[in-house]
Amino acid sequence: MNNNNYFGNSFERIFVAILAILNALTLIYLSVQGPMILGNIKYKTAEIVNNQLIGQDLINLILLSPILLIAGLGLLFRKNFAKYLLMMTTLFLIYYALSYTIGWEWSNSAYTGNNQHYFFLFLFVLISSLIFMMFSLSIFPKNIEVNFKKSGLIIYSALMIFFLLVFASMWIGEVVELTKTGMTRGYDIAPTTFWLVRTFDLGFTIPLGIISVYLLWVRPISSYPIQFMFYGFFFTMIIAVNAMGIMMLVKNDPTFLWRDLIVFLCLALIVFFGFVYVNKNYKLK
Repeated sequence: MNNNNYFGNSFERIFVAILAILNALTLIYLSVQGPMILGNIKYKTAEIVNNQLIGQDLINLILLSPILLIAGLGLLFRKNFAKYLLMMTTLFLIYYALSYTIGWEWSNSAYTGNNQHYFFLFLFVLISSLIFMMFSLSIFPKNIEVNFKKSGLIIYSALMIFFLLVFASMWIGEVVELTKTGMTRGYDIAPTTFWLVRTFDLGFTIPLGIISVYLLWVRPISSYPIQFMFYGFFFTMIIAVNAMGIMMLVKNDPTFLWRDLIVFLCLALIVFFGFVYVNKNYKLK
């Protein structure tokens, strides 16, 4: 059997396909109900945070939901592109669901909202993302070969590591400032969100980027499914982060910093070209 055309058994394929389509519809619904359009979802956080939520909802509406919808339909018709699209969404959906469930100021009496009524929709996305991850890893092509040139890999690795470290230094600087002075940018209005973002980025996103570069050097063939999952996450995440930053700029958000947006735009360029570069050097046998 050609592993590159493998989709698991029919039950798994159809079940995951339907799940992907339902997740696409869920993201569309949550985006429309959120502050970007109808404003029916009132998140328990400072009003100013809605600027970032609008950016997130926009990317969910125009990028994530179409990817999931096309992936689901592709799986139903056994299209090979479906497994790649599905793999791209898994880690981002986990991050999205966690940030939209535990990232709010639940214990702060200064904020009111109704986002708890949408809890089970976010939980559905989280559970689905775990299923997508396990299914995608099981059906991902194994018969591949690599053709990385050392010079190109050195340049890409150096740029990726450099900007990841710059990114890390930004968040570490704010954490250090907070521990020394008791306050830093935006902490007073959304402390829970502050810690969730810094913990996830410093403990997951940035280490993931460094590990992905390491694996390109030491295990390029066996790590192919992991690489694709990593870069799918980086690609979707950096687009969402830049959309948030642009919305903060447009809305004259006082917590906006050009420094952050410039670093994230540079990371977006590196991730985009890195995504193309890495996948270009993987070939199916």
